[in-house]
Amino acid sequence: MRIISGSARGRRLLSPKNSLIRPTADRVKESLFNILNVLIAGYENCRVLDIFAGTGNLGLEALSRGATSAFFIDSHKESVALVIKNLRMLGFEDKGRVIEREALAALRSLEKREVPFQLVFIDPPYRKGLAERVLEYLAASALIDENSLVIVEISSGELLPTEFDTLREFDRRVYGDTAIAFFRRTM
Repeated sequence: MRIISGSARGRRLLSPKNSLIRPTADRVKESLFNILNVLIAGYENCRVLDIFAGTGNLGLEALSRGATSAFFIDSHKESVALVIKNLRMLGFEDKGRVIEREALAALRSLEKREVPFQLVFIDPPYRKGLAERVLEYLAASALIDENSLVIVEISSGELLPTEFDTLREFDRRVYGDTAIAFFRRTM
């Protein structure tokens, strides 16, 4: 697992010692960020929210590409420790904030004091219904707006609705047993 592009290009990230954390594979991440390069004008002034962060792989890639800041949410101590170590190792500790909390509780807390994020990554444990719960929350949340892009990584065999109120899927890509769904808020 490595950073693909930007200021930390080629740097390896610390990986988990157990199978409880499932980082996004490098080839899936590379495809995802190639798509993002077409969908967004750039990473300058881009605020990132990485939910179920694991190692911080996706948010760290965005920081390497020039994102202004990234918030990492995870409820597992090992994940939180990995994200903190990876932020330090890459020199991004001043741009990253790590929140050790259950996803919805963290989002409720963030909503009280944060403006909308431009990029939101949701990469929950597969087949537990967590993606749906977070998307339902975000659909009514001030943490995203019509300029936000929400990206969800799920198992390709997992069923995920394509609409959550005004939050709608506009693209989906499948890479083996991984699917990436792209959502935007419509008005």
